[in-house]
Amino acid sequence: MNTIVDLTLNYTNDFAGFSKETSKIIEKDGWNASTLTFYSHCGTHMDAPIHFNVSKQTIDKIAITDFVGKAWVIDVRQVGSKGLIYSNHIPEKILEKFSEEDSLIFWTGWSQFVNTSKYRDELPRVSEELALWCLEKKVKMIGVEPPSVADVNDLKEVTKIHQILLKGVVIIEGLTNIEALQSNCVELIALPLKISGGDGAPARVIAIEKY
Repeated sequence: MNTIVDLTLNYTNDFAGFSKETSKIIEKDGWNASTLTFYSHCGTHMDAPIHFNVSKQTIDKIAITDFVGKAWVIDVRQVGSKGLIYSNHIPEKILEKFSEEDSLIFWTGWSQFVNTSKYRDELPRVSEELALWCLEKKVKMIGVEPPSVADVNDLKEVTKIHQILLKGVVIIEGLTNIEALQSNCVELIALPLKISGGDGAPARVIAIEKY
């Protein structure tokens, strides 16, 4: 038996960088339709290497096999506001089972602050040490709840962390609902919109728990 948990934020007009406007109404046009406008890195989304000029690879050119795989859920809620996450936050019992091409989801509880200034300005973030560790261990995907893996108010930091990870790790930002997971090991599926030449894209992200 499998349980499927949605880790994706709802896109609303409260989100900076997103708007939904009525385009057609059934009474007048025969159907309902909307015009959607996205900033490519709002809500639950994924980054492509071209986002920080790591390579020319765009979101539509990333192999679809890189969007699916086993993921370990790491509870780092103790890190807190503006804290740094290190590799030693990963429990030894998980490290013993970790294999190349596994993915990591970091549970910070940060999605509770969506649409507040704290969500963007005080986020817990990935340390340089952890970013290098992920690259060395060939982590497939790294998923975080904040809107970025690094401090978006510190250009030097946000550039360095993205440039390290995007050399080989798929970045997923803006996750939510991690507390609904009952297991620390899941099948992670993160599918970005296939945008030609895209530096990033909104994504529907789910976790499958197998029993």
